[in-house]
Amino acid sequence: MSIENKVFSGDTLRVGYRFQRHWDNSMAYAFFCAELGAGLYFVSLLLNSIVGMALGLLLVSTGKPYFHLAHMGVPTKSWRAMLRPDRSWISRGVWLLAGLIGAGFLYLAASLFGDSLGLEANSAVLWLLKIAAAACALGVMTYQGFAMSHSSAIAIWNSAIMPMASLLYSLAVGLAVARALVPPAQASGLTDTLLLLLLGLAVMHLMFLHSGWHGGPGARTSVELLLQSVYAKWFWGLVVAVGIVLPGLALSAVPASALAGAVSAVAVLAGFMAWRILIFKIGVFEPIMRMNPFHTAG
Repeated sequence: MSIENKVFSGDTLRVGYRFQRHWDNSMAYAFFCAELGAGLYFVSLLLNSIVGMALGLLLVSTGKPYFHLAHMGVPTKSWRAMLRPDRSWISRGVWLLAGLIGAGFLYLAASLFGDSLGLEANSAVLWLLKIAAAACALGVMTYQGFAMSHSSAIAIWNSAIMPMASLLYSLAVGLAVARALVPPAQASGLTDTLLLLLLGLAVMHLMFLHSGWHGGPGARTSVELLLQSVYAKWFWGLVVAVGIVLPGLALSAVPASALAGAVSAVAVLAGFMAWRILIFKIGVFEPIMRMNPFHTAG
């Protein structure tokens, strides 16, 4: 059945598919800021890039909370999200964000002013802060995917591909931006790693489409929306062509070029933003009753 023949019931009482609209663009922006910021901080931590770490922390500590609060109906009660880390990935995510911001800023400050404080570069305090910040960054890079995959009512999200997508995109955008910030000699050595991550993103999208197409009716409907509706041009044009193919070709052709690195960073960011918005747009709830609207009882 093509997408034109699907029944979308909207707010009516008809049996059919209903779009999820609770998580909208503001949540997509919040996810984008968190995964970009955490990925950039993690990669910059490995590269000892002070600018990258500072920019990553800025995104996590400002963009993520702002867009989350913009989404919430009662922002003053947002602190309650921290109360259920034993059963909620949202709650775990809040603690991971707090850990990243706290340990991340302390490590950044110790790296900048450690000499005046009597901290040596290989001191135990710095190593503990670095390990804590890296662990929290990895948690922030994946927890949003885990939160989505727990949604059994929205079949396209209810998959292990969601946390994998969060991790791959966090690493890819983090490395693309960090590569544009480091000196050219260091940037050229990161090209092969970024190309591998772009290949990983391409494989991930194939897995996503395959699992959705052969999944339940809701998951298949979401894939049909992505491939056959108005969203198709954004998926193929921005997510695939601009976000994966363009940076792959640019980095393969001129791996040491600063211009190619800058273009690749912008392209990967554009593809990631489009993916974050689209994954919310195509989310549909499984129908309460399975039916063929063109079938009549004989």
